[in-house]
Amino acid sequence: MKTVATRFAPSPTGPLHIGGVRTALFNWLYSKNKGGKFYLRIEDTDKERSKEEFKNQIINSLKWIGINYDDGEYIQSKKIVDHINIANNLLKKGLAYKCYCSTDEIEEQKKRAKQKKIPYIYDRKWRNKSESDAPKEIDPVIRFKSKIEGKSILKDLVQGNVEIENNTIEDFVILRADGSPTYNLSASVDDHLMGMTHIIRGDDHKINTFKQIQIYEAMNWEVPSFAHIPLIHTIEGKKLSKRDNASTLDDYSKIGIIPNALRNYLLRLGWSYKDKEIFDLDESIKYFNLEGIGKSPSKLDISRIYSMNEHYIKNIDEIDLFDLLITYCNTFKEKIPDLSKKKIKNSLHFLKNKAKTLEDIYKNSKFLINDKIQIEKEDKKLLDETAIKIIKLFSNEINKLSDFTRESLEPIIENLIKNNNTNFKGVGQPLRICLTGSKFGPGIYDILCSLGKDEVSKRLSQIR
Repeated sequence: MKTVATRFAPSPTGPLHIGGVRTALFNWLYSKNKGGKFYLRIEDTDKERSKEEFKNQIINSLKWIGINYDDGEYIQSKKIVDHINIANNLLKKGLAYKCYCSTDEIEEQKKRAKQKKIPYIYDRKWRNKSESDAPKEIDPVIRFKSKIEGKSILKDLVQGNVEIENNTIEDFVILRADGSPTYNLSASVDDHLMGMTHIIRGDDHKINTFKQIQIYEAMNWEVPSFAHIPLIHTIEGKKLSKRDNASTLDDYSKIGIIPNALRNYLLRLGWSYKDKEIFDLDESIKYFNLEGIGKSPSKLDISRIYSMNEHYIKNIDEIDLFDLLITYCNTFKEKIPDLSKKKIKNSLHFLKNKAKTLEDIYKNSKFLINDKIQIEKEDKKLLDETAIKIIKLFSNEINKLSDFTRESLEPIIENLIKNNNTNFKGVGQPLRICLTGSKFGPGIYDILCSLGKDEVSKRLSQIR
């Protein structure tokens, strides 16, 4: 039996889209589940729009989320000669032809189709014409001779049998007038040369699949199996595009989503296995199958991503969480001093409470990172005479302590509440503002114990 081989084939014309990541994930998991190979093909034949920075972003994005491809990247532009040779081969075999229609002629055909409100299909004008009739001033394109009669059936591994009338597939261009190959030719040739057994991609490629199968059959190549995944929609039900917020992996890494959490979310986005929600990497590979992919579009739900991320933050090993946090801070926020790293590491058990993202943990940690506390204007208003009095009384009491622990601090705070006719918030809030710069943040005992007596005394002494 042939070894399973899948591929992910993005164009480096922009940052990697979240839908592309899911496609890559499904291909990768399927090949790993079957003990096969997974390849990355960079389709960079659009020279004007293809950029090295986008190619690097694609590679780094896959690495970030944990998708590892076999061998090096397959660069499509390096295989152009192979694509052109196949086009010329089809031409010699009479399975393709030169089309001398001018741009104006094609535009007129499209205009008429639009007026009639029917899909545009090239009228096959040059399909059976002699080249002796060809105009000398026009460089021809090469078109594939598509089937005209009968029906074709695609045995789709996700969608089931998909049937199409052959006359609805036009004689599509395989070589442009400048001699460059088109997508359908290049993709077919590359998939054949790479030995692809399964093509798993978005269901917006279905019409391309019918075209590519005809190229396979014309060349007497073994046709791979095809699986078309429904697209990802926004929560409003519209097709997700690169213009939408949170459409690329960069959007998620910047707000502190953990790679494993996002991978778990994307796995479950349009795929299910029984009623299981959380999958570690080994489980993802073990249980993934094409039968579990639904036939309807999935909606990208950012609130569900936050929820999944919160689960991972709560349950991940704290050493791993600390490493992720420091990498996140160094990349997107600020370089954390070694002394602060130690404080954060020792305090992570409470800094991660209620945190949905690494950014939340960073915000909770800022009082440990910054020695100088800047109090927000609105929070300063809360430091009235009563609050200042409580702070001074608290400072006096902790100076008497030899043991600075929660057990020694609790009686002090309880007495302040009782003697000043207030509640826990009346004591805790002013202290939190003075110690962290904000009324929001970790619990007051956690703040006090993580800073230590000397630092607490120093910060409170600056309040007048």
